[in-house]
Amino acid sequence: QVPLAESGGGLVQPGESLRLSCKASGSIVRIYSMGWFRQPPGKQRELVARIVSGGSTDYVDSVKGRFTISVDYAKTTVYLQMNSLKPEDTAVYYCNADLQRPGTIRAQFWGQGTQVTVSS
Repeated sequence: QVPLAESGGGLVQPGESLRLSCKASGSIVRIYSMGWFRQPPGKQRELVARIVSGGSTDYVDSVKGRFTISVDYAKTTVYLQMNSLKPEDTAVYYCNADLQRPGTIRAQFWGQGTQVTVSS
């Protein structure tokens, strides 16, 4: 396993910002992509944003222009800057990493999740 330690969730009012962080621990040979998914109450988990090793990014339409994903490969940490938050952004946010550890095959790993609540 590759522990993914998430931080940065919380309760904010509409229009405010949060930054999520997720660090992948342990020995890593290569990171293929890192990203964030979310699961709103009563709904399925969906991709929010992903960044691949070449630098290209993908965002779900509902967050384009408001959220920015970035990665520090030296720190094996992915960030999600969330601006202009809306109540519909309320969800548990999960970090995801597609990577390879020494002596193993490529695999995907998940964090435990961090709650983001946007409410007035």
